[in-house]
Amino acid sequence: MMRKWIPLALVCAAIALAGCASKRAVKPVAEAGAPRTEVGTEGSGATTAGAEAAGGAVVASTGEEAAGPAGEQLAKRLVYFDFDSYELRPQDTALVVAHGHYLASHPKARVRLEGHTDERGSREYNIGLGERRAQAVKRALLLQGVAESQLATVSYGEERPAVAGSDEGAWAQNRRVEIVYTQ
Repeated sequence: MMRKWIPLALVCAAIALAGCASKRAVKPVAEAGAPRTEVGTEGSGATTAGAEAAGGAVVASTGEEAAGPAGEQLAKRLVYFDFDSYELRPQDTALVVAHGHYLASHPKARVRLEGHTDERGSREYNIGLGERRAQAVKRALLLQGVAESQLATVSYGEERPAVAGSDEGAWAQNRRVEIVYTQ
């Protein structure tokens, strides 16, 4: 029961302290530059909770990475998680709050929250964990006043690693939710 309230408490604390947040350098994660195409079909390794991939439709994200807001905090689109966890980390709450404020003030903006895991665990477990991570970010955004119709979630589990490797450094960068603005 306590685990359910921790993300809510963290978001509330981030809101209260949003004006006091200090700037710090964040190590960027290399993102794939190639266009991606997703096919939401059974057995593809992806589950969706948004309309983009309903019914096996093809969703092309070509150029979507360039969509969305600019600015120091809003340019960051990766929320990281600890091992085997879907709780927002305190250092990532300001990022989620910033995107929440932007989305709440721009009702036509839409995002897809893409949940990812590292390679450890079974494929089924990782798909579920990626979905729980995407849902955790979604709940935090809803608390900021974002409309549910602006948000879609998808889980790729371990299928789309940001960094190749089987060490803690690579795993840490692969445990993430990507905030992808769509048009």
